[in-house]
Amino acid sequence: MKFTRFEVNSTIHTGVIEEEKIREIRGGLFGDWEYTGQSFSKNEVKQLAPLVPNQIIGIGANYVTAASDLPETLPEIPVFFFKPVSSVIGPEDNIVIPNGIEQIKFESELAVIIGKEAKNVSESDVLDYVFGYTVGNDVTAPQFFHNDGHWTVGKAFDTFTPLGPVIETELDPFLVNVEAKLNGAEKQNSSTELMIVPIRKMISYLTNVMTLKPGDVILTGSPAGAEMVHSGDVIECEIKEIGTLRNTFTASRVDVKTV
Repeated sequence: MKFTRFEVNSTIHTGVIEEEKIREIRGGLFGDWEYTGQSFSKNEVKQLAPLVPNQIIGIGANYVTAASDLPETLPEIPVFFFKPVSSVIGPEDNIVIPNGIEQIKFESELAVIIGKEAKNVSESDVLDYVFGYTVGNDVTAPQFFHNDGHWTVGKAFDTFTPLGPVIETELDPFLVNVEAKLNGAEKQNSSTELMIVPIRKMISYLTNVMTLKPGDVILTGSPAGAEMVHSGDVIECEIKEIGTLRNTFTASRVDVKTV
């Protein structure tokens, strides 16, 4: 199923996409829900980020360019980081480049949505705790990375986590390609088989560190090909089985000062 959040006449709804219609639902997305009987045409709504995340966790440097480059030994401690929920935007929203810098970086990714509380979960059982998947763009301002290796500020600006267009619940995450087009030109196109830390191991590791909650979003890493972009550029992050997440970069009107 394809779940979506959308806005009509300044009111936010949740629904299920069926062909060109959206059937509205009520109730908890991760619990009991039911159809309301009301439907909308896709062209009469504004699609939003498909959920308001509980928290967002990303993993860094998680793709190789070819299967032959996959390491025999995985990192003992993978590089994880958090992104604020205030950075989330939806399809067609503008990504704002902080004032004082000219370029930021797009990173197209498969995003995993946790559906059940998960603690100390084995790799074999991980998918039982996954609700579905969406497309994420882990936008980054490398100029704001700390000299000691801290990434938080460079990934935390408002608008730096586009998500969407839907949550797809019927997906094999191990057999999809993560793609990106910049101004119509292909920049990224890699299978999730090229992940260094695979999805099962990634989520299992996290559940042994922290309790994952329904609505947590895990960004699983970005393939080779991500580039720096300017104001006016259009990025389309795509996983064909989910859809295309399209956003335009725009310059900020607010000064941002480094400390």
